[in-house]
Amino acid sequence: MSDAIPDHAAPAAPVDLDRVERDLEGVEAAMARLDAGTYWSDEITGAPLSDELLAADPVARRAVERDGA
Repeated sequence: MSDAIPDHAAPAAPVDLDRVERDLEGVEAAMARLDAGTYWSDEITGAPLSDELLAADPVARRAVERDGA
């Protein structure tokens, strides 16, 4: 088995390290909220976060996301 990349393979897109860092921060915050027992609550209002919201965005922190928030 060869490790060579075929000539016809598309070049890899550059890695957006800022995006990776933001994603990691979101996961770390979600893990801390799980440990604290607050994962299922809006971090500002305390309103419950729906299962649908968390299924679509497991690192969601607000029940209603606002532009620029």
